[in-house]
Amino acid sequence: MSLQHFERIKSIDHLIRIRGTGPPQQLARRLNISGASLYRILAFMKDAGAPIRYSKERQTYYYNEEGSFLVKFVPS
Repeated sequence: MSLQHFERIKSIDHLIRIRGTGPPQQLARRLNISGASLYRILAFMKDAGAPIRYSKERQTYYYNEEGSFLVKFVPS
């Protein structure tokens, strides 16, 4: 996984937390990735425990509970 993947996850996480993703195709265009790539990233985030949901009414992704997705090295 490249640094670019981590940056995309960071961007998606931010947009999800502010409920500003828009519909999937709009989010994919905003990130300059394909719809399939977006769904793979969202699946990765969900597999890692992120409680991602989609609101058809508001047309945005959101977290089902408070929190954020951290992707970084933390020394002990």
